[in-house]
Amino acid sequence: MAGNKLGVLHLLLLCGAILLSVNPETARAKLCPQICTADIAYMTCPSSGNEHLTPPACNCCFAGEGCTLYYADGTAICTGT
Repeated sequence: MAGNKLGVLHLLLLCGAILLSVNPETARAKLCPQICTADIAYMTCPSSGNEHLTPPACNCCFAGEGCTLYYADGTAICTGT
């Protein structure tokens, strides 16, 4: 009986240690789809002003924060977060 209680206590301590060791940055990481949009012509980023950057990021998930992807006709596709 005492052995079972000790095993449960060890299990609870192990679970607590795992939960406390989770890195908050990793926990808030975003998931990026590995799907590329072939129609992207260029992108702009806050750091480059209105300069058309080529080659653009594969999709908005890979674009830097605030960077916007565009079609060739100038229509915005999305903005990276």
